[in-house]
Amino acid sequence: MIDWILRFIKGIFIGSGFILPGVSGGALAAVFGVYERIISFIAHINRNFKENVIYFIPLGLGGITGVFIFSFLVSFLLGTYETQILWFFVGCIIGTVPALWEQAGKKGRQRGHIVILVAGFVISLTFMLYGEQLFGGDIPKNPATWTLAGSLIGLGVIIPGLSPSNFLVYLGMYKDMSDGIKSLDFMVIIPIVIGAVLTVLLLSKLIDYIIDKAYTGFFHVIMGVVLASTVMIIPYNYNYLSVGVIGCLALLAAGVGLGYWMCNLEKKYKK
Repeated sequence: MIDWILRFIKGIFIGSGFILPGVSGGALAAVFGVYERIISFIAHINRNFKENVIYFIPLGLGGITGVFIFSFLVSFLLGTYETQILWFFVGCIIGTVPALWEQAGKKGRQRGHIVILVAGFVISLTFMLYGEQLFGGDIPKNPATWTLAGSLIGLGVIIPGLSPSNFLVYLGMYKDMSDGIKSLDFMVIIPIVIGAVLTVLLLSKLIDYIIDKAYTGFFHVIMGVVLASTVMIIPYNYNYLSVGVIGCLALLAAGVGLGYWMCNLEKKYKK
């Protein structure tokens, strides 16, 4: 039961990565230790099918719950307590960094892998800084563009560190997507689901191959992207000389503690 609840909670956090700008569902899956199993299951769906379905039921239910919960909360919390909430998520990611570092070096680590990590960080940060210029604008909302939005979300599943919500903000689709999910608008939800599922199915075998052939390098790239994503969601436009900084520090510490605790639970109950 503890293991089931743990996977459900992880699913909620991973689901939040598809709603919250700057947060990657794939990266959260990686730091919570389920990314490899997700990709392996999708790429080889007939292998241990029943066992995997049982394993992923609480994770999937948690993911759906996370998407709906954060669709309802994101407008209020980010509108009213944006800085404090962003610091909480920064803390959550920081708390999982030790586990991601350990996972990346599971099969050995050489000096060249550190170079790969730094390169992944610099390239990702550069791309994100200029992403608004590349993807700026407000495109028409129709089934084709919502399918495109779903494809971006699918990429966020199989490419850890990629935050699909960032791109949806740049494309001017983020608020409409959040409103569509809250109101159960199936003209929005169905194309998004189709785009996400097709993208995951088409690219999962490629990612599975890369993990098999270049595990250590791939996860060091992931770590670089995760760190870059974390830097991007740090709120800079805030008066840190005000009393509100206490709330920021408290939520940062709470996030670090929660992320670290979740990763330690993963080690304790991992089969």
